[in-house]
Amino acid sequence: MAKKKKGESLFNYPEEIRRLKSAPPDRLYLLWGPEDYLREQYLQTLKSLCVPEGEDSFSFRRIEGAAPDLRDLAEAIDALPFLSERSFIELRDVNLNEMEDAEGFQKLLEDIPDYCTVAIVEGTGFEPDGRLKLIRFLRENAVECRFTEQTQDMLVKWIARRFAACGKRVELEAAQHLIFVSGELMNRLIPEIEKVAAYAKGEVVTVSDVDAVAHHLPEAIVFEMTDHLARKEYNAAMEVLDELLSDKNNEPIAMLAVIGGQMRRLYAARVAAEKRLGAAYVMDVCKLRYETIANRLIASSRGFSLPQLKRAVELCAETDYQMKSSSAEPTELLKELVLRFAADEN
Repeated sequence: MAKKKKGESLFNYPEEIRRLKSAPPDRLYLLWGPEDYLREQYLQTLKSLCVPEGEDSFSFRRIEGAAPDLRDLAEAIDALPFLSERSFIELRDVNLNEMEDAEGFQKLLEDIPDYCTVAIVEGTGFEPDGRLKLIRFLRENAVECRFTEQTQDMLVKWIARRFAACGKRVELEAAQHLIFVSGELMNRLIPEIEKVAAYAKGEVVTVSDVDAVAHHLPEAIVFEMTDHLARKEYNAAMEVLDELLSDKNNEPIAMLAVIGGQMRRLYAARVAAEKRLGAAYVMDVCKLRYETIANRLIASSRGFSLPQLKRAVELCAETDYQMKSSSAEPTELLKELVLRFAADEN
């Protein structure tokens, strides 16, 4: 059984694809992580190497579900390839962390023939429990690929190619802004790129085009709200909060968590600004991937004093306690919180 290939925490997709194509497929793969677009692209490449006819091949088998039938899996593993050199088995959304017969499952994977490839494909919410014997076995014996969000440079280049396919060029600032407002995951960005490209009147997509039609994540809207607070634009901040709460999918307690996280990041950014620690410090402390976001946090934090931000973090904690322990209306508590930010209570 081939050992897994050790890699960095950030999944380098181009490098891994080159590696995949440069040698015969291994017998066992574990594919997981938040970046499902890259995961599916990698899976399709692996599948084409094993069974060129794809899912139409007699040598392809997909088994789905949390608890696969081990007899079906054993038969699929033992079946000889037909009209292809290899057989390919796709195990989709198996519950590896809570498998009832993990030992029986592992024994099957220990004895995969040379002509067979098994790919275990997990959803975006999966996180392997490294304490389990089965997970330890997979990490020792499978090619494990954790599909992470890509670096800003790689993602910006990919966004530019997607816009080009729609007949548009995109400004660098607009591409970075799209990542900021709509997130880093490619499958989430694809419909936003198509929507912005269709909306943009000129040949070049601008920041205003992105702002006009791209979906804004709650985190991006909260960032806009705190920017208004930093500039003492309190009415505008309340309008942004009302916009956030008008979406019924945004539960007040979840929005409080987003606001609390933003205030903690602003506090760290203000410390960095006062001590001249720079964006690298903010990225490390706040677990940020992109320097542009860290720089924006530092710029916004200058609109507050350190005591103000310390008090803002405390107010978020107090409001969280009130939401969970009192009969007060959560929406009203959230509005009161922002008003207290504006009032600069100490």
